[in-house]
Amino acid sequence: MSSIISVPGSVDPTRQAADCDLVLRHGTIVDGSGAPARVGDVALKGDRIVAVGYVRPSADVPEIDVGGLIVAPGFIDVHTHDDRMILRAPQALPKVTQGVTTVVTGNCGISLAPYCAPGAVQAPLDLLSDDPAEFFESFESFLSAVEVASPAVNVVPLVGHMALRASVGVTKGEPATDDDVARMRDMLAGALAQGAFGFSTGLAYPLSRHASTSEVIALAAEAGRAGGIYTTHMRDEGVGVSQSLEESFLTAREAGVRLVISHHKCLGAKVWGRSVRTLAAIDEARQTIDLAIDAYPYTASSTVLLPGKLKWSKETFVTWSTPFPEVAGRRVEEIAAEWGCTQEEAAERLMPAGAIYVTMDEADVRRILQHPLCMIGSDGLPHDRHPHPRLWGTFPRVLGHYSRDVGLFTIEQAVHRMTGLPARHFGIPDRGLIQAGFKADLCVFDPIHVADRATFRDPTQAAVGILHVFVNGVPVLRNGVPTGAGPGHAILNPNLRDPSGGPP
Repeated sequence: MSSIISVPGSVDPTRQAADCDLVLRHGTIVDGSGAPARVGDVALKGDRIVAVGYVRPSADVPEIDVGGLIVAPGFIDVHTHDDRMILRAPQALPKVTQGVTTVVTGNCGISLAPYCAPGAVQAPLDLLSDDPAEFFESFESFLSAVEVASPAVNVVPLVGHMALRASVGVTKGEPATDDDVARMRDMLAGALAQGAFGFSTGLAYPLSRHASTSEVIALAAEAGRAGGIYTTHMRDEGVGVSQSLEESFLTAREAGVRLVISHHKCLGAKVWGRSVRTLAAIDEARQTIDLAIDAYPYTASSTVLLPGKLKWSKETFVTWSTPFPEVAGRRVEEIAAEWGCTQEEAAERLMPAGAIYVTMDEADVRRILQHPLCMIGSDGLPHDRHPHPRLWGTFPRVLGHYSRDVGLFTIEQAVHRMTGLPARHFGIPDRGLIQAGFKADLCVFDPIHVADRATFRDPTQAAVGILHVFVNGVPVLRNGVPTGAGPGHAILNPNLRDPSGGPP
């Protein structure tokens, strides 16, 4: 039996703990709030943290000495496309090896559910799968599949706009009719009632590009009514980035919903440096709406290959190609020269395909990451044959390169961007902080050696310095080695309302 003497943030000091299952001893606790680190113990029982502070030793309770290491809340990857990975590769190795314990799926308007479109899967929904059988007609069936898969990480699911548009028969280049919008609202409302955390758009993509602002507001309002969130890959992250921000602010304001600007960036040399203006606009908008942004720590983006995007990119790497799978990892510029054609013509021949575009300026990336409203999201594409290194390296890169080496922010601020801030903004219950009563989602890492190892040439190398990861109290990474455990669950929106508008 262990008796626990608490410190601020732990249980009442007069209370004795009946028992605990494990004690992380002598760690440097970075609790996710942004508060200064402190040395102490963390006690776990079942899937909960039962105390933070000093735990009296007991021969009956196993311990791990984590002296010299940082004990942080498990990282929350707020921007993923892991919807299918958690079902087909539930060990989630690109995530647990980075210290990620919760993933937000369904971003950029792309989700596996609800989806009931006939025929081939339209791009960019095929970033998840090109097999219609791998999509789910009801959101509830997707949630059931997550539980059956027993992934290593928790899942916070969003509903994608393009899944809805495809399901009601809206095609590229078409606006939605009033009837289409009504049907999409019904589908979204049903998913929200089943526990979806919110609604996402990918307005830069052909399948959603012709959606009117009023259509988006009508759908985002459903998320608002359910206490959910609205995340957006805006229409334009280049020369029209300021106008796209204003549309996003208007949507959130009119819909009465919390907002996330996804993977905020200034895309293309013509707008390098404009983050000074975009972040000022975000600061002004936060006076009237509840918003945050997310970003990844790289100067290159990754999505489907589109010939029109080549002109904004210093160089472009192919991540996958259906007609030419052997070119994955090669530059479009090299392929075009080999084929004796323009880069745009080469891209047309390579499609459907994915690509990495080197389009951003390092100063903008740093300025955005440093903003106090910036959360960290990998935006990785786990099914690419040659993925962007952000899939395996995002979180250790922030901790190692940008926090420790560059000094962009303190380690406490870095961890807050990955834990407490996203948990609060998304409304994820009992996570994001090291606090008694919270879920035992934890990451123990070496602050001196933590680093990303994934590169653009070799993008699937696991990070170093992430030693122990717990999800719901169960170790999924022990001494840097995945355990194969699957303790993750789908987390349902805690603000869920019943159809009458009352609490659940």
